[in-house]
Amino acid sequence: MAEEQQRRVEGAVDQMVKGLEREQIRKMQGKMFRCSADCCDNDAASMQQVHNCIERCHAPLAQAQSIVTSELERFQDRLARCTMHCNDKARDSLDGGSKEPQVKLQLQTCITQCVDDHMNLIPSMTRKLKETLIAAAK
Repeated sequence: MAEEQQRRVEGAVDQMVKGLEREQIRKMQGKMFRCSADCCDNDAASMQQVHNCIERCHAPLAQAQSIVTSELERFQDRLARCTMHCNDKARDSLDGGSKEPQVKLQLQTCITQCVDDHMNLIPSMTRKLKETLIAAAK
């Protein structure tokens, strides 16, 4: 049951990341490469100036990738804390004398609720990331 819930979350997050890559990141990559090519076309620039120019071109994309990574890590940490809480509740129930089948059901129900709650966060997280990436691309 936990594996099914994990696949649900992974699938939803994967779809979100693919959408962000297709709609925002790819455009930023194109802009970065065109900008870098312009840096290289400047015959009057020194090697250091060209290098600095290319670094400036790469900065928005690097920032965008860092933002996405941080947000995904935060999401993953929250989900992990929720499932750890479920595990703790199950362990406490076992220690309190509850039967194993009952505790397993309780654990599965709790984990499913964690996943449902976090799946509901994905649309707002996607909107927030899109807005942030659009701002970073400017």
